[in-house]
Amino acid sequence: MNKELIVRSGSNAVDFALLKEGRLIELHQETDDHKFSVGDVYLAKIRKALPGLNAAFVNVGYEKDGFLHYHDLGPQMKSMMKFTKAVGSGKLKNFRLDKFSFDEDIEKNGVISDVLHSNQSILVQIVKEPISTKGPRLSSEISLAGRYVVLVPFSDRISVSQKIESKEEKLRLKRLVKSIRPKGFSVIVRTVAEGKKVADLDSDLQNLLQRWDKMCKKIPKANPPFKVLGEVNKASSILRDIFNDTFSGIIADDDEIYHQIKDYISEISPKKESIVSMYKSKVPIFEKYGIERQIKTSFGKTVTMKKGAYLVIEHTEAMHVIDVNSGNRSNKAKNQENTALEVNMISAAEIARQLRLRDMGGIIVVDFIDMHQSEHRKKLYDFLREEMNDDRAKHKILPPSRFGLIQITRQRVRPEIDIKTREEDPNKNGEIEAPIVVINKINTDLLKVLSTNKSKKITLAAHPFIAAYLTRGFPSQRSKWFFDHKKWVKIQSRDAYNYLEYHFLNGDGKEIKI
Repeated sequence: MNKELIVRSGSNAVDFALLKEGRLIELHQETDDHKFSVGDVYLAKIRKALPGLNAAFVNVGYEKDGFLHYHDLGPQMKSMMKFTKAVGSGKLKNFRLDKFSFDEDIEKNGVISDVLHSNQSILVQIVKEPISTKGPRLSSEISLAGRYVVLVPFSDRISVSQKIESKEEKLRLKRLVKSIRPKGFSVIVRTVAEGKKVADLDSDLQNLLQRWDKMCKKIPKANPPFKVLGEVNKASSILRDIFNDTFSGIIADDDEIYHQIKDYISEISPKKESIVSMYKSKVPIFEKYGIERQIKTSFGKTVTMKKGAYLVIEHTEAMHVIDVNSGNRSNKAKNQENTALEVNMISAAEIARQLRLRDMGGIIVVDFIDMHQSEHRKKLYDFLREEMNDDRAKHKILPPSRFGLIQITRQRVRPEIDIKTREEDPNKNGEIEAPIVVINKINTDLLKVLSTNKSKKITLAAHPFIAAYLTRGFPSQRSKWFFDHKKWVKIQSRDAYNYLEYHFLNGDGKEIKI
């Protein structure tokens, strides 16, 4: 299954669109004012330790203090603070931990005030970006992520990704890592390391150790709050986590980003370097690959799907609610149970895509169409889990409840992507849906009309705005219909219609029921 990464550079932001077989499945943005990213490490200062919450508020330079819970300190908290103090004072010049004397672990269920106090300097890592009115979520268990392994200082374990199913492969990787693991560091083997040789793992490990040394060199000169280690650039960060042999193209429209990506790919996968290309056309890159159109039709409150089904997505502070609707299919279906299953399966695939696309987190409740047969409910549940296998965010899916609801929890580490899909009404009556959203639904309904109606003449009566949109330019949307379906659709402008209203008429001028 082919994947493409399309990178668009703007004056103050860079957008990354991940396509799977031409469909948009992930959208990321890096802005100039984006100062706090997941993975960044700060030398910070404790503002206040609160025994009641068993947590501390930490000054990392954000307008709201970061939140550090006791359980996020890590068992070797005392050793880490001892190391930070020694490095900061200049007494410790060797940043490797092979000769460092470790302190005892902190208690598993201890009290925050026994470990931390106000104005204390501490190393913390961003694990969740600032969201809404909350400051960043922090951890003192520092981890440095590479392509194949993750390096965790002040520990001595080796673990392998649970997504690697083969026991033999897990044992092989453990043996390899055991032979190269530096003393005083834990190593977590990532899924993409499956089948890799020891030289690949060692090279990745050495790069991470160099990043650790580079971070430690900044500590003596740092005045808290100070970022001592930033995540790699967004392009490299995305590719590090998602790149594999299924990628068929990486296209960027900026020379600097193009060279960053090319250098990174040549380092991690030299054979794939040729798929990185520079975009030079005058047509905007997101227009060329149909991404703008997909953004407009994917981020609204209503998301249309094939065969007339659609989703209604509601966002609240506490949770997200998704309602599955069959559209007009249920009116003509002979077997309601099979129709419900078919619509639910289509919806499950789209919901898995929407969660990744919008980066929705927290609690998500999905109201699927009721199904009476238990095997159908199990089939839907298994299919949804399979569709979400590629989702990198931690998530859990519960089986359907007695009311037919499926509950999902999904890790939220950065603010949800919220793109405006409504536009200003030319008549100055507030906002209306963007034309492309309406056109997308008309396209779906036209397919039904063509498959069920044998009339030689078909007319589409629509609001003047929509009628103008369908007939403008060459090839116009109406011309595309003719090329695709060999059927000419007459467009009729109706001033009396509201913006979202449209009807298909046959040769006798009678409405075609969909």
